[in-house]
Amino acid sequence: MTQQPHATQPSAGTTPTPTPAAAPGPTPTEAAWASGGVVFAGVLMLMNGIMAIFQGISLLAKDDVWDRVGDYVYKVNLTGWGVILLCLGALAVVTGAFILRGAAWARMTGIFLASLSMLAQFLFLPYAPVWSVIMIGLDFFVIWALAVYRPGVRA
Repeated sequence: MTQQPHATQPSAGTTPTPTPAAAPGPTPTEAAWASGGVVFAGVLMLMNGIMAIFQGISLLAKDDVWDRVGDYVYKVNLTGWGVILLCLGALAVVTGAFILRGAAWARMTGIFLASLSMLAQFLFLPYAPVWSVIMIGLDFFVIWALAVYRPGVRA
């Protein structure tokens, strides 16, 4: 049995404890993608929040802008959509700003808000189908970027 120079001799009657294997970390390329992705996710949260605020205002001010959908399973009044999007947008703007500042709580809040936004966009599909699909894709990216980011790992 070979012994490392810095290891001490185990005393009689005790078994040496195995050293835990190092957890595999991300490669430098993955770390760079994740750190760049979290900045992009913060900017996306800011911009999506601002656009949701404008969308909510347009729904509250004059809901004639949006087409009326005949028979759809998830029927919500357009004024209700305006309030929902206005609130989600305001929360997304604040969370996006704190993600860019590096707050750890903002990453978890961002994942939660992007999940809510994804659900809201799914329910908003009959009113703006192309926009909703694009927003669902962006929300998916935001969730991924915020979930894989490890602040201590540098590229």
